[in-house]
Amino acid sequence: MGRGRLRIYLGAAPGVGKTYAMLSEAHRRVERGTDCVVAFVEHHNRPRTEVMLHGLEQVPRRELEYRGTVFSEMDVDAVLARRPQVALVDELAHTNVPGSRNDKRWQDVEELLAAGIDVVSTVNIQHLESLGDVVESITGVRQRETVPDEVVRRADQIELVDMSPQALRRRMAHGNIYKSDKVDAALSNYFRPGNLTALRELALLWVADRVDEYLTEYRTDHRVSKIWGSRERIVVGLTGGPEGRTLIRRAARLAEKGAGGEVMAVYIARSDGLTSASPKELAVQRTLAEDLGGTFHHVIGEDVPAALLEFARGVNATQIVLGVSRRKGWQYVFGPGVGATVARESGPHLDVHLITHGEAGKGRGLPAGRGTRLGRSRLIWGWLVGVLGPVALTLLLNTVDLGLANDMLLFLTATVAAALLGGLYPALASAAFGSLLLNYYYTPPIHRLTIADPQNIVAIVIFLGVAVSVASVVDLAARRTQLAARLRAESEILSFLAGSVLRGENSLEALLERVRETFGMESVALLERESDVDPWTCAGSVGPSPCVRPEYADVDMPVGDHMALALSGRVLPASDRRVLAAFAAQAAVVLDRQRLQHEAGQAKELAEGNRIRTALLAAVSHDLRTPLAGIKAAVSSLRSDDVAWSEEDQAELLEGIEDGADRLDHLVGNLLDMSRLQTGTVSPLIREIDLDEVVPMALGGVPEGSVGLDIPETLPMVVVDPGLLERGVANLVENAVKYSPSDEPVLVSASTLADRVELRVVDRGPGVPDEAKDRIFEPFQRHGDAPRGAGVGLGLAVARGFAEAMGGTLDAEDTPGGGLTMVLTLRSAGAGRAPTDSEDTATVVS
Repeated sequence: MGRGRLRIYLGAAPGVGKTYAMLSEAHRRVERGTDCVVAFVEHHNRPRTEVMLHGLEQVPRRELEYRGTVFSEMDVDAVLARRPQVALVDELAHTNVPGSRNDKRWQDVEELLAAGIDVVSTVNIQHLESLGDVVESITGVRQRETVPDEVVRRADQIELVDMSPQALRRRMAHGNIYKSDKVDAALSNYFRPGNLTALRELALLWVADRVDEYLTEYRTDHRVSKIWGSRERIVVGLTGGPEGRTLIRRAARLAEKGAGGEVMAVYIARSDGLTSASPKELAVQRTLAEDLGGTFHHVIGEDVPAALLEFARGVNATQIVLGVSRRKGWQYVFGPGVGATVARESGPHLDVHLITHGEAGKGRGLPAGRGTRLGRSRLIWGWLVGVLGPVALTLLLNTVDLGLANDMLLFLTATVAAALLGGLYPALASAAFGSLLLNYYYTPPIHRLTIADPQNIVAIVIFLGVAVSVASVVDLAARRTQLAARLRAESEILSFLAGSVLRGENSLEALLERVRETFGMESVALLERESDVDPWTCAGSVGPSPCVRPEYADVDMPVGDHMALALSGRVLPASDRRVLAAFAAQAAVVLDRQRLQHEAGQAKELAEGNRIRTALLAAVSHDLRTPLAGIKAAVSSLRSDDVAWSEEDQAELLEGIEDGADRLDHLVGNLLDMSRLQTGTVSPLIREIDLDEVVPMALGGVPEGSVGLDIPETLPMVVVDPGLLERGVANLVENAVKYSPSDEPVLVSASTLADRVELRVVDRGPGVPDEAKDRIFEPFQRHGDAPRGAGVGLGLAVARGFAEAMGGTLDAEDTPGGGLTMVLTLRSAGAGRAPTDSEDTATVVS
């Protein structure tokens, strides 16, 4: 009998529904008539999972006693004796109780598979052996129960059971995963949104790698040639044709094969006139590249392969993606094409991918060379036809007598062909050479350069006139085509500049980098000065060794009276300066916009300072005067000789004075702390200290019994300023006690998370909506209907300021069941302690 098949349901965390999905699959198979039994499934007292076990045959478990406790494990012998078609085995990474047949459950599964029994199992991503260190760095919990990666990789089917972190936390809060007494601890530690998101990413990436392995195996078995993707920078060469979208998507898929992949789509605008780029198509491809997370670049270059390679090397690319040429087969006589040229000249460190597409071989214009309007190949063919054509015709006509009229028509045909291929000068050479051959060989007197019949003179003159006219028309068409192409390229670049203005792009360096790559320069600098006699200063630059003065540059473009764009690398033709002037004007606008934004930021800071000063005056005018008035009234009453106060009355007045003084001290302390934070004069004295030395001291200002502490002695020391930490915690606790019901004490607990320590202040008050969670940390903010006497709204702002000054963070979260939890995260002095067996079990069992 052959080996059984293994199917695994893989999840990112406990509670995502792996066991439920496995049982659902079992019911489907039973309905199809498959002999399916439950070898071992643990429902963990989850009602919905327990219900799914109804209607399925369960193989009795084996009872084992260990250290005075009886445990139940899967009975491998009973399953082998039953020999079902399919066996359900939950928790593949489980460690069996000592005395079991095997140490690990995955070893039990291997026995079932070897016996020809199909197995359906479950496992969480954190239990894979190779990911142990990664999971510990994320969650702070070391997984003791692991399964070798190879066991899972050998599975015939792997199905990912996915659930968003928010949905999983809701399931946890509703009590669908753990018992209610463990929900708060789980949500505060292992089931934090960040942990769940990171674990989910690990699961998705691991499954994606497994899919790649399946695909590689398939291609190998079927001898399909494969292209290995790179995790580096990929340049996509675009021609403006419809195949560009295919190339961009293919490059994006290559980049997605690994982290850090970057796609850069580049269009080389040719200035020789022969281009079939559609501005509308280029706009569509630009949008597609940006939607897929890439960038679009527009570069002007005479030689397309050289410009593309220069751009790729300039951005440190390691791959180039090009489309198979759209030229027809006979057009390759004019040259190898851009793709072949780039592949030949790319060198050993730059891979070139030629991608097939639907437009391959459907035809396109003739290739253009460098330095001529019609292209080097056309010019060469034009001269060949213009010089060798008349000679070939002469040799042919010497063997056949067609008459002078037909001879002249044939020579005229050769001249027109030379004009169509090579333009004016090859046509003129063909006309002159052809007229000499006509005169010498076919115009009486024969073999002499004289003409006896005047009609023959008129015929030769007409021949020359027609040849020159056709050549002039072809040359004019080439000039117009070149001009149209340049204007099109300029309009595309100007359209990009206009688009950047509309999009509000304010990066001067990005614009200067665009200038550098567009014109193929080594460096670009924007220089300015206050007046004609002041020295030049650099407002922004890109590239090595930018120019410090306009006269040192290869190209300088003035912008107004006291600003210039300086480029070094090569001298630009005059035709390019118009586009450069647009770039220079845009650079000046971007610089002005940046400065205006900076000034606006300063104005906002001044306005914020004025707002705070106004709030301080309001606080002084009311919140500080109120306790002062109470103190003064109590003191005046005690000093009055008109009333004989009893001892009880005197004690009450003195208590009022003490309360007012404490309130004044608290308010003044917060005001001073806020002013220190606003002026940036807080200088924390960082040292290592235990939380249980600081936190109890911060509870002196709250009523006795209103706060519960849970600070384990095994916590690592934290790196903080004890004074700042004490004031910050005191503000958090006082705020929590203020809003929490009197019969619900505030809980202050601490735990480790990787290399951090979290201090959580949990209240059961009305809570704060999500949109207001950040606003409550702003100065002079009091949420909801807080009474005026509740303070000036500085406590949380001061607490967050102190936390950030010590290198920590302070955030607000919802308390499961209602309320607000303040999470203060601090740096620990060393590695966190290892979780206990009970903690590990509570967080990893699914």
